[in-house]
Amino acid sequence: MSAWRWMFALLAVLGPSSQAREHGDWPPPLLPAAQQADAIRVHKAQRRMALLRGGRTIATYRIVLGGAPVGHKREQGDQRTPEGDYRITYRNGRSRFHLSLRISYPDAADRRQALARGVDPGGDIMIHGATPPGSRVDWTEGCIAVTNTEMEAIWQRVPVGTPISIEP
Repeated sequence: MSAWRWMFALLAVLGPSSQAREHGDWPPPLLPAAQQADAIRVHKAQRRMALLRGGRTIATYRIVLGGAPVGHKREQGDQRTPEGDYRITYRNGRSRFHLSLRISYPDAADRRQALARGVDPGGDIMIHGATPPGSRVDWTEGCIAVTNTEMEAIWQRVPVGTPISIEP
């Protein structure tokens, strides 16, 4: 693991100074349905993620990706973020990276291509916190990362089942 990854992992373990955590309201609750996102769109090359509701952007975030962000994730350890259409399948309020939302990678097609090549497709691809404010360093193992404050806002707007489109 690079020095940058160790630094970010240490920051994640030390934890945030979140007001919600300090006041015992943890993890933050979902907002009412009318304020929740019904889709997520990620543009890897632009390092942007948008939350959408009814086709309209309701929030955008600067993101960081894996250490080798170009191209679709093909196997465990390649440090790529998948590309394609997935869903949010799990919300982890006790993530070592502040909060996390699990993405449904690998899907059946991802598993088939990995099997055909004799490799493990990998998994546990998340949207999570633990990126220091202002950082532009791609440091994850293939996840999509934002600051802890941004992750709290995303957490409150994204329920399980939300579709996510990850574009090159």
